[in-house]
Amino acid sequence: MSGALPTRKRGLTLAPHEPTTRPPSGADAKTMTKALLEIHADIDAVAINGVLVATRDGLVLCGVTRDVETDGVAAMAAAAAGLASQFTAQAGIGGTRAVFFEGDDGQVGVFPVDADALLVVFGSRDTTMGMFNVVAKQALSLLQNAVATGRSS
Repeated sequence: MSGALPTRKRGLTLAPHEPTTRPPSGADAKTMTKALLEIHADIDAVAINGVLVATRDGLVLCGVTRDVETDGVAAMAAAAAGLASQFTAQAGIGGTRAVFFEGDDGQVGVFPVDADALLVVFGSRDTTMGMFNVVAKQALSLLQNAVATGRSS
């Protein structure tokens, strides 16, 4: 054993509105990717400065982000969703609807899209938590509707 820990490559840094996609597996993942890219134009770009769809096990399906290590964020989103699920169950308050983090320079929200996917939404610095919540849930609703429509056609 060499004693050196493996290092991880830094994530992609994208120009604004440049999508990141990983080759999704299965029709549902393709539908999710297509849906996110279609709704990106409808998202309030002032309040929301990035979106990412990840699997529940922490893999990136697709995203439109800037200066974010997408692989690490997807893994942390899966961990946060799992912890939130345990927390809400232990507290007896029902199923998890969202996980929010607020930092000095913005917010991050993690939302279950369906049984297999999570939506990660990044908020800008000057957006209040209330406005972030409203706009992020609008993005979630648009994604869920697009996915539901894509699956039924």
